[in-house]
Amino acid sequence: MKDTALDNLIIDDRKAGIFRVNRRAFTETEYLELEHARVFGKCWIYAGHESEIPEPGDFRSRRVAGRSLIIVRGDDGVVRVLFNTCTHRGSLVCRQPRGNARSFQCPYHAWTFSCRGDLIGVPGESAYSEAFDRAEFALGRPARMDIYRGFIFVSFDRAAPDLSDYLAGAKEYLDLVCDQSETRMKISEGAQAYSIRANWKLLVENSIDGYHGLPTHQRYFTFLADTGADLRGGLDGPHQKALDLGNGHAAIEFTAPFGRPIARWVPSFGELAKARIEEKQHRLEERFGAERAFRIAQTGRNLLIFPNLIINDIMAITVRTFFPISPDYMEVNAWNLGPAEEDVEDSELRLDNFLTFLGPGGFATPDDVEMLEACQRGFANREVAWSDISRGMLREHPSISDELQIRTFWRRWHELLTAPQLRRARKAA
Repeated sequence: MKDTALDNLIIDDRKAGIFRVNRRAFTETEYLELEHARVFGKCWIYAGHESEIPEPGDFRSRRVAGRSLIIVRGDDGVVRVLFNTCTHRGSLVCRQPRGNARSFQCPYHAWTFSCRGDLIGVPGESAYSEAFDRAEFALGRPARMDIYRGFIFVSFDRAAPDLSDYLAGAKEYLDLVCDQSETRMKISEGAQAYSIRANWKLLVENSIDGYHGLPTHQRYFTFLADTGADLRGGLDGPHQKALDLGNGHAAIEFTAPFGRPIARWVPSFGELAKARIEEKQHRLEERFGAERAFRIAQTGRNLLIFPNLIINDIMAITVRTFFPISPDYMEVNAWNLGPAEEDVEDSELRLDNFLTFLGPGGFATPDDVEMLEACQRGFANREVAWSDISRGMLREHPSISDELQIRTFWRRWHELLTAPQLRRARKAA
């Protein structure tokens, strides 16, 4: 690819307050190939949560950034991430999405691997020479694996920075999510899996975009109003802000009028729910003080951990990832997260909100899918070359209906795609 093709993807005029993205970034295969190598191949990528594999031998197999992986807790209690491919001829060694196993056996030639990834069984091993070494044929692993607050991340780049450094300011927002529990957070059984005929970066934008909420999701706000919910002072209240968290991570934060199970009471929950929520608020204040307890319980947040992890902590806590299959098609997976100690009533309420708003058949997701697919169809008009993301660019304190958080993503994306050219330029200088 010519350097000029990459240089002409972004207009970022901070003095004039103009930020635009060339729509070729959403449509051209050559950019997707670069993303696979320079974004998904270099960054830390969310793979799963410790709570999904609580016992020795528990495993989950899933595709992460185009790779087939096994997330497993070994017989020693250690969480590992293994490449799901036999080191003999390549077949998948685990063909179940979840379960508990003492070992993984390849169905092709029956090579067998322990839950630690070691090769422990080779039929007819005497046929091999003395040079054959089982240790050389252990299941492969991503170059880096680390865990923060139960969130398991992998990187396929051995030179990637430590996870803690990579997360930067996003750690504060993961802490706000995880501190809702007095013990630990837990992923609920079951998941959402669906696809969208649109470029993956459109879902990044959409997931942290406060500008589209009212016009796109009017049905939901009407529904809430009909239940008696007080919607005043939320998205436009004094505690709302848009944030650049470093390394491409971004967030919007706002007071939560939507009726989160841990947040402000609304009439639709009933008096019993009100009492439980007030008790939770009291315990949070005892643990963290009034100010931090307010942020944990009374504000919502949409968090992007670059490049493709979204945590929506609003009515429920939705953990969502997505990966591009082609420039105009992505696969999406989402899970519900909540405190492990939560009682049945609150857990059911949280799951109901998880489905009602962000479920594939809920109020919000079908609206968003239609809008993203409509954008992708609109990109066929190649004569209209640029999308504008300039809203609020010259404001000292951007609101969540501005686009600072979206520009944060795009600047990091562009930096990664152009990094090889920058290195060549420095060498030439």
